[in-house]
Amino acid sequence: MFNLFKKVKKDLGSGESFPVTTDMHSHILPGIDDGSPDIATSIKLVKGLYDLGYRRLVATPHIIGDLYRNNPVIINRELERLKNACAEAGIDIELSAAAEYMLDDYFLQILKQKDQILPVYQNLILTELLYTVMPMNVNEIVFEIITAGYKPILAHPERYFYYHRDFDEYFRLKELGFLLQVNLLSLTGYYGPPVAKAAKFIFENGLADFVGTDMHHLRHLETLSSKETNIVLNKYLRGKGFNNF
Repeated sequence: MFNLFKKVKKDLGSGESFPVTTDMHSHILPGIDDGSPDIATSIKLVKGLYDLGYRRLVATPHIIGDLYRNNPVIINRELERLKNACAEAGIDIELSAAAEYMLDDYFLQILKQKDQILPVYQNLILTELLYTVMPMNVNEIVFEIITAGYKPILAHPERYFYYHRDFDEYFRLKELGFLLQVNLLSLTGYYGPPVAKAAKFIFENGLADFVGTDMHHLRHLETLSSKETNIVLNKYLRGKGFNNF
């Protein structure tokens, strides 16, 4: 199968292995959100992550009320499809699926239905906010999540630009009950200097609980596979034991 695809360049070259082996945030399931568009791309992404040293991947497709109304049936169907394709391609990697939940009104509806929630691990659920406007009811939503028996992980808090005005907001998010997940590429400047500055602040103040690739496409994989990226990530992650669940 792999001779159909252009080989992704891998040039770690830093003398150190990739510092994470479990990815708990990716969009590698084919065709159900803004991530991988098809099974061929999904296989390419999984193979690239395997070559980096990943051995466990948790796919987390978006669930957004007005855009991606994914559910466990859709997600698990595509997970099985990807598992079968990986087995056929000889990629020995552990695959599972959860979801990345936009904290909107639709999420509050499905939160009341236990069989509709897909945790990343045990009672941990991955959540996200709008990029453009600070939500006014985050306190109430977090209360609802915790009352329902879950612990929320906030995906890529460094990418919400409204928090860049006051980095103390990251401490407040932790006080509210969020665990914080930083995108690996944020540390490298991939999303721009302000995001990199915020990501480094989160790490340097001991606020990061998880890291993820937030893998959507081959450009992400290409950047993640570079020597420069490996040097930066080893600086922040080496020996920290992120994602060891």
